[in-house]
Amino acid sequence: MGHEETLRAYIEATNTHQFDEVSKLLAPNAIYWFTGTSCTTLDEIQNYFEHAWDTVKEEVYRAEDVHWIAVDERQAVCTYTYHWEGYVRGHLASGQGRATNVFVKGQEGAWKLIHEHLSLSE
Repeated sequence: MGHEETLRAYIEATNTHQFDEVSKLLAPNAIYWFTGTSCTTLDEIQNYFEHAWDTVKEEVYRAEDVHWIAVDERQAVCTYTYHWEGYVRGHLASGQGRATNVFVKGQEGAWKLIHEHLSLSE
């Protein structure tokens, strides 16, 4: 699976709301930067995802306008606009923001997400 397919698989895994599926695509040293917090361990990342899924029920996450801004045989970086929609306290809600994802190719040849930076759109 190439880097573009890995991004698609990551979005699909996120929409399962099962961190075990997401973690299959993460590098062991992944770092996430979200608006207001950073996660530097897989446990912190898992807690953040699970809290978000508990807060936004039936969330659907998608990426649009994906631009691969740096790609070589070992790393790939993309930017995109993320969109989410789901139920917050029983009411349909949605939002969007900017994302940067960095993928690295491991020794076994599989692409893994090593960094994600999400920020809210203004």
